Amino acid sequence: MEFSKYHGLGNDFILVDNRHQPEPVLSAEDAVRWCDRHFGIGADGVIFALPGQAGTDYTMRIYNSDGSEPEMCGNGIRCLAKFLETLETADGKAPQAPHTYRIHTLAGLISPTLQPDGQVTVDMGPPYLLAQEIPTTLAAADEKVVAVPLTVADQTWSVTCVSMGNPHCITFVDDVAATALEAIGPQFEHHEVFPQRINTEFIQVVRPDYLKMRVWERGAGITLACGTGACASLVAGVLNGMCDRAATVELPGGPLQIEWSATDNRVYMTGPAELAFRGDRG
Repeated sequence: MEFSKYHGLGNDFILVDNRHQPEPVLSAEDAVRWCDRHFGIGADGVIFALPGQAGTDYTMRIYNSDGSEPEMCGNGIRCLAKFLETLETADGKAPQAPHTYRIHTLAGLISPTLQPDGQVTVDMGPPYLLAQEIPTTLAAADEKVVAVPLTVADQTWSVTCVSMGNPHCITFVDDVAATALEAIGPQFEHHEVFPQRINTEFIQVVRPDYLKMRVWERGAGITLACGTGACASLVAGVLNGMCDRAATVELPGGPLQIEWSATDNRVYMTGPAELAFRGDRG
């Protein structure tokens, strides 16, 4: 089976052309084996480009490296847009930038746009802020979770929760480099107040227009970047009065440009996606 390996700021994925059928050609167990960095190809997840549905151009499905299936992935959908550009070019219908794809995901319609400079801008849609939308039991179902205390690893953290179609818990720290992600991340992910587990972002506000971020991803652990996490973190920063509505979010793998529009309430993410290599695996 042929595949392509892409990464968005070091958050890496195996991309599979799955346009010939509506269900992934690999099982979750297969994906775990493919993602293994010692005995497989190595990746944070496997992404399938499937036929569109409900009027969309394509459908995106993704398995994490642990076999779980997230609703969406911000870095992953930028990689998918670049992968689709390559597939369509091979089919003789190369898209001319700027070109927007309408992608069906488990988080709803997501629209990435290929830019002339090679970057990809993704309309991530509006953030979801109510406890029942995250979901979390940290507040009443119809209330926001902003600067709420949460005890993890014998420490009380002030957390803000945001869903970008997938759940995020954001906390602000003085120094992201000093955060022991390996120890703390799993305890956040599996905390009882998050019934569907949680992605956790640790944010250092350097300036109102510049944030540093480290992330523990649900189902993948420590990654070099998380697009939905960067979006959720900027939203959380605005809700807490700590950052501007447009800012650079610096991740270990590099920067993303994030804007939470005051005009249409939608979050826009701009960043790179690059081909690492192509191959085939039996």
